[in-house]
Amino acid sequence: MAYILQGAETPAPEVCIFCARPAEGPSRFRANLILCATEQAFVIMNKYPYQNGHLLVIPRAHVGDPSDLDAATFAATAELLRQATAATRAALHPDGFNIGMNLGRVAGAGIDQHCHYHIVPRWHGDHNFMPVLAETRSIGEHLEATYDKLLPHFAGLGQGPT
Repeated sequence: MAYILQGAETPAPEVCIFCARPAEGPSRFRANLILCATEQAFVIMNKYPYQNGHLLVIPRAHVGDPSDLDAATFAATAELLRQATAATRAALHPDGFNIGMNLGRVAGAGIDQHCHYHIVPRWHGDHNFMPVLAETRSIGEHLEATYDKLLPHFAGLGQGPT
């Protein structure tokens, strides 16, 4: 209950990181864990991943609900989601994926003012039970090492780091 009540009391950040990070430009993509960016959307690694290779596909438009996106932006974001899933499969060889979007804080959105898709690679025998039983997440590889594995597979999808 303390966790639930804390969420209601936590103020929204003054600056949206999903707007600010790509705006810093390609020279900061690596530091910001951005794998690629197009005019309408970008792919960034989750800094607090559920699993190795946990990515976010984010429209550049600052809206909290995908129904507020214009059709072209929604289509471009969905296409980047499709391509990012294929690139992640080629780079990390997972056995499956969890892909989805949490809309609203009560649905689990940590940043609910800017909609975004999650791509979570899954492997047979991964730590599915760890968060439930031990309140623990185990990540088997450093974020930067995973970034380096993924980056070549994202090279053709949009602008990368410079």
